[in-house]
Amino acid sequence: MKGDGKNKKCLAYVAIFIVFQIIVITAFALTVMKVKGPKVRFGAIVAENFSSPAANSPSLSLNLVTKFAVKNTNFGHFKYQNSTVTIYYRGQAIGTADIPQGKAKARSTRRTDVTININTDKLSGSTNLGNDINSGFVPLTSEATLKGKVELMKIIKKNKSGKMSCSMSVNLKNSNIQDLKCK
Repeated sequence: MKGDGKNKKCLAYVAIFIVFQIIVITAFALTVMKVKGPKVRFGAIVAENFSSPAANSPSLSLNLVTKFAVKNTNFGHFKYQNSTVTIYYRGQAIGTADIPQGKAKARSTRRTDVTININTDKLSGSTNLGNDINSGFVPLTSEATLKGKVELMKIIKKNKSGKMSCSMSVNLKNSNIQDLKCK
C-alpha cells in the first residue's frame, strides 16, 4: 500500500514533465521555427552627377547612391541570389543596378552600397517629363525582388523572397531626393 502513493506521485511528476515539454516545444515551433521573408528597403538616397536638362529637349541624368538594406527577422540566416533594382519614371524603366548575392545573418540587417545610373534618354513615346522638370520635381518609383533561402539550424531550408516598392521625388532645385516611401 505504501508503494501505491509513491507510484501515483511518480506518474504525476512524469505527466507534469510531459505537459511542460509539449508547451516548450510548441512555443519553440511557433517562434523560432516560423520563417518569414526578409524586408528589403532603400536607406537614404543621394543624387550625384546631376545634369541639368536642356530647354528644348527635356532630359534628366543623375546617379542615385543608396544603401540597399536586407532585414532578416528570422533565427536563421538568409542567403539571397543576384538581383536587380529598377528605377521607373511613370512606368518606364530609366535605370537599373545589380544587387550582388549575399547573406543576411540571423536577426540582423545587411546593407549594401548601390549606385543606380538614371537617364531619361531611354524613355519612349510622349511623356510628361518636360512638365515635371518645369515644376521642379520628377517622380520616380523603384522595384526589386530578392529571392533566396532561410536556413534554420543547418537542417531546415525554406525558399523565401523579399519585395521592395518605393516612391520618391527628385527635387531639381537642390538635387535632393525627397518623399522616399518604401513598402
